[in-house]
This record gives sequence, C-alpha cells and structure tokens, in this order.
Amino acid sequence: MEVSERLLQQLNFLTEIDELKQIMRQTVLLKDFRQENDAEHSWHLAMMVILLSGYSNDNEIDVLRTVKMVLIHDIVEIDAGDTFCYDVHDCEQKVAKEKEAANRIFGMLPKEQADKFRLLWEEFERRETPEARFAAAVDRLQPLLLNYNTRGRAWRKHGVKRSQVIERNMHIEKGSVELWDFAKQLIDESVRKGYLLDG
Repeated sequence: MEVSERLLQQLNFLTEIDELKQIMRQTVLLKDFRQENDAEHSWHLAMMVILLSGYSNDNEIDVLRTVKMVLIHDIVEIDAGDTFCYDVHDCEQKVAKEKEAANRIFGMLPKEQADKFRLLWEEFERRETPEARFAAAVDRLQPLLLNYNTRGRAWRKHGVKRSQVIERNMHIEKGSVELWDFAKQLIDESVRKGYLLDG
C-alpha cells in the first residue's frame, strides 16, 4: 500500500486518538450509569459549543475554533490519564505529564498541524481568549449536568461537597455569566435534593 508520509502521519494520529475512548471519567452517563469516556465527553462539549455559543460573554466567538479546542483538549489524557477533579493531587506533576503527552501525541502529526493542535491545546489551558474561556465554561458545565441528572451519582460516591463544586466551577462565569447563574442554581438544587453534600 502506497501512501504519502503526510497521510501516514495523519492516519497514525487518528488511530492513536482512538485510545481516548478508553480513558474513563468519574462522571456517569444518564441511562445506564456507566462511566463516561473522554471521547464521549469531548463530543458532548462540541455540541454544547455549537448550541450554547450565544451565551458567551463575548458576542462573537469563533465557534469552529472553540469546537476544535474542546475536541482536542483531553487528548493528552491518553498518556497523562484523567484525574478526578475533586481529588487532591500534585498540580505541577499533572501539568508536566500533560505537556509531555502533548509533545508525543501532537508530534505524530505533520509539523504544521502539530503546531496548530499544540497552540489550540495551550490556548485552552491558559483560558485567556474568549474562545478558551467559553470552552472551559462548557467543560465545567457538562459534568454538572450529568451529575444533576444522575441524582449526584459521582458526587455521592466520592462525598463531594457544595463548596468543592463551587470552587471547581466558578470560572464558568469568565466564559458565560448566564451559564454560571444557571450552574449555581443547579448546584443549590442538587443540595436541596440530597444529590450533593452541603458545606
């Protein structure tokens, strides 16, 4: 079989990122309560960006750029693994692992695509642009929706408290004040319904 080096690099990358389907998150799916995987999470975020971009604090975000960001933001977890967001962990070690993963995985692509993917991933991590802030906002909102609609299944399993959820998710406001207002109501309702511990 004859293919160009460029195409071979792209196909190898596409094969590699299939591993994202094996990276399990703590959040569970609505119907069968199985753990969500990173690929499902990223797809859900892309749909949220398309549907909810009008709620961004910035009137005109680049939707395609934001979709690209949410589709690639967790690819590094193929090597670095998923860390449960409410666990106490060494943040510096996580950052170092993810940078190393970004070097390896994005480095599989032709150079110009590798550079673009790496820059989008770094932009998401820094949360300095309107697109990155909105991408980060939906990245936090999506697990809240799943936790609420599964009656706090992952929260209850890990004894998560309201204060932890507020602290973890408060930067939603930087991407969307309206979505943060909704998230706070969802969190308070979760406490009232016993899905989330008060405190």
